[in-house]
Amino acid sequence: MPKPSHCPLPQRDGITPSYLELPAGSWPSLLAFLVARFPHVAEAAWLERLQRGALVDPDGVPFAPDSPYRAYSRIWYYREVPRETPVPFEEYVLYRDNQLVVADKPHFLACIPAGRHLQETLLTRLRIKLDLPDLAPIHRLDRETAGIMLFCADPAYRGAYQKLFAERRVEKEYEAIAPYRADLALPLVHRSRLEERPENFTMYEADGEPNSETRISLIAQRGDWAHYRLQPHTGKKHQLRAHLCALGIPILHDPWYPLALPDKGDDFSRPLQLLARSITFTDPVSGKEHTFRSERVLRWADGSSAPYSG
Repeated sequence: MPKPSHCPLPQRDGITPSYLELPAGSWPSLLAFLVARFPHVAEAAWLERLQRGALVDPDGVPFAPDSPYRAYSRIWYYREVPRETPVPFEEYVLYRDNQLVVADKPHFLACIPAGRHLQETLLTRLRIKLDLPDLAPIHRLDRETAGIMLFCADPAYRGAYQKLFAERRVEKEYEAIAPYRADLALPLVHRSRLEERPENFTMYEADGEPNSETRISLIAQRGDWAHYRLQPHTGKKHQLRAHLCALGIPILHDPWYPLALPDKGDDFSRPLQLLARSITFTDPVSGKEHTFRSERVLRWADGSSAPYSG
């Protein structure tokens, strides 16, 4: 959760503390509530965290193993995850001023702390590398997607940058390697209604008014494969992956489309061949016209590099 102004804990190793609002109810102790609320976490793990003072109240006072449950109060803590496998790819900072940071994200690096990813995220790495504790993402990319990402370094201007995306005043261009379809007349504009599947969080095309739009064009063809340019007009979750899949050309090495495959774990050998190549906008603070381009390359199915389209 975001850190309110009265957070009693400092940022630690680039990680902002989290908090939990305690709901109405009656439990014999805070420990009993935590065990009931988070059944996937062993009671011994909560007990160990309470014994070392890892959970604190709004005044920063650690809770004890026998602390009573107090409804409507708040507990603060640092998220803890099992040992993370380092992502063996580097991010690059392409631009930095007092308000804006632009990074070129590698494949497999999550944007922000979530799930099992905490230190090995682009946000955490940049906060530490640039000594910018208030750095926050302006938009998101999937963990599997590489390319251009924008961050705001000054909280006072974060809303102005986020408004660019909300009002679609940003031009985004992606590239992908996917199967070639000779019968697909390109360029084309694909529109559909995307809905989320509740069982696995992937998206599918449903009946109804379209809520997503992507322009698709061909950059190059190589046998059964093609190098595509993708220009989304909307920003629905997994939009590009779902649209290409619906057209019968799922992106090379996509672990979720057309079928959700088992978790690849620490296998970094087959990155999704999707790249956020460029982003163009008028800076709401300086008024400058910005275009930022990733210099990363995609790879054909045989592992050879696709030509850089910049």
